[in-house]
Amino acid sequence: MKTLIKARWVIAFQDGRHGVIDHGQLVYEGERIVYVGPRYEGQADRVIEAPDSVLAPGFIDTHVHSGHRALHKLLADGGRPSLFGQPYMDVTIARKGTQIRGYPNYLDKEQAARDPGIALHAAFTVAELLRNGVTTFVELGGHVLVQEALWAQCEARGIRGYLGPGYDSGRWQSDEDGRLERIPYPDKGQQLFEDALAFIRRAQAHDSDLVHGILVPREIENCSLELLRQTVRAADELNLPMATHAGYNVIEFMETVRDHGMTPIELLNHVGMLRPTLNIGHANLISNHPRMNYSGGDDLGLMGRRRVSISHCPINIVRRARTLDNWKAYRQAGVNITLGSDTYPRDMFMNMRTASYHGKVMSHDLTAASAAEVFEAATLAGARSLGRDDLGRLAPDTRADMCLVRIGRGDVLRYGPVWDPIRSMVECGIGDDVDTVICNGRISMRDGIIPGVDLPALRRQVQEFAEDIWPSLQDWDPLKRSAQDMCPISRCTHE
Repeated sequence: MKTLIKARWVIAFQDGRHGVIDHGQLVYEGERIVYVGPRYEGQADRVIEAPDSVLAPGFIDTHVHSGHRALHKLLADGGRPSLFGQPYMDVTIARKGTQIRGYPNYLDKEQAARDPGIALHAAFTVAELLRNGVTTFVELGGHVLVQEALWAQCEARGIRGYLGPGYDSGRWQSDEDGRLERIPYPDKGQQLFEDALAFIRRAQAHDSDLVHGILVPREIENCSLELLRQTVRAADELNLPMATHAGYNVIEFMETVRDHGMTPIELLNHVGMLRPTLNIGHANLISNHPRMNYSGGDDLGLMGRRRVSISHCPINIVRRARTLDNWKAYRQAGVNITLGSDTYPRDMFMNMRTASYHGKVMSHDLTAASAAEVFEAATLAGARSLGRDDLGRLAPDTRADMCLVRIGRGDVLRYGPVWDPIRSMVECGIGDDVDTVICNGRISMRDGIIPGVDLPALRRQVQEFAEDIWPSLQDWDPLKRSAQDMCPISRCTHE
């Protein structure tokens, strides 16, 4: 069946870049786009009229952790200074002898199997991504059971997931006084790696473009050299993309230098991982960053020469008082900058805007991190990191992944007059402006409604879930803090 979409603006891919067609049209048939241009002369079986909307490529979120992020909500405006602004260490590392609740991604198999939240986490994650116009996402390192739940949601709701069961050679743990220590696994992570490979092979054998595997050694400091080398061999053998967290934390940087005499980026290069289809989570705390005070290193040049991809998560890290040191320098070095939501909100418009504004400030250049560049990061660059040239763009014979963004709706003045729809979306847009999402030729959301998903009910479920786990925080928190201790309810004072 051929579907014709008529939109006020169409963001079309032409001559290697995005461009704008005023009063454009697009036709897709099955899973593929067959026409993009000013006027389609053939017949269509279905017509979608969108006179107040932009037809844009579906967004690609390259850094997702499944969950409703209830624990991360306790870190707003606070956290332990000794962790240097690293959120996951503050809320997902339990005190020795205890077990975290409400975040199953890093539990062992037996613990994760008993966690009641896995299905709810997956349902919330996928619904939020679709509601914000995302058609492809990468999950970095949740437990195999987390990936299984996401797989079911991908097929039920119509979204493309690159699912990466996480593995490592050991984990961080906290002693009774809140001090971090690294605890190795007896088998150095071999079983976790085998479990991940088994999952990925099943995904490869599955005849659907909605589910793919990706190799995810979770954090560079917790992986042995052999485990990283096994990752490279598997990536070559199975033609897989890879993702990890590196250059994401002061502690991780220092631990890697202490253990190996190399920076995390140098270590990745040492084992052969640096390549365009490696997605490095964050990579903002590297040897070139002035705050690291690391003499003689050139991680940025090394990443650029290898054309690696980084998943820049601007909203998450700016809440932790840091940002990408210099957007312009990363681009000029040749680094492929993609965008990820990481924690919350999974709103690519807000992430594009945050990346643009902070990119300008940190580059000391008002032309840096332009709307075109951050829009590319949310679309084309994400596809590049996955080795895909049929995603992140609207062009004939590419996947029919797209979203309609209502920037001309009559009940909103936020956009004002529109000169350039890409700039308007980046500067004024929010995820709730997305009206329709089409993934792989399937309408996954229409008029803001995701078939089979009751958004208000889902919202109530996660609120109830969060209110059940917040009172028990002191049971596993390294410092035995209550939720109120960690995140006091806001009070405004006037003196």
